[in-house]
Amino acid sequence: MDRAFGALQALHNDEQGHAWAGFPALIAAIGAIALGIGAANDTGWLAITGGILAGAGILAGSVLRHRAFEYDMWRRVAKLEGK
Repeated sequence: MDRAFGALQALHNDEQGHAWAGFPALIAAIGAIALGIGAANDTGWLAITGGILAGAGILAGSVLRHRAFEYDMWRRVAKLEGK
């Protein structure tokens, strides 16, 4: 179990950006499922809530990915260039 967790942690910390932060991706997945259920059952409030959750999760995941990977990478590049 520790080996699998270590591999997931290494993938998450990798600068290539293959993994999103877990919580926003989970929120987006829950929202997408709720959106689908709400649309299929013609339940407007559930579809709207699911759409909002999915959008917020995707946006938060993108921002956190940028912060976790790209910001630190560009900070190091700027430091190497002496800026």
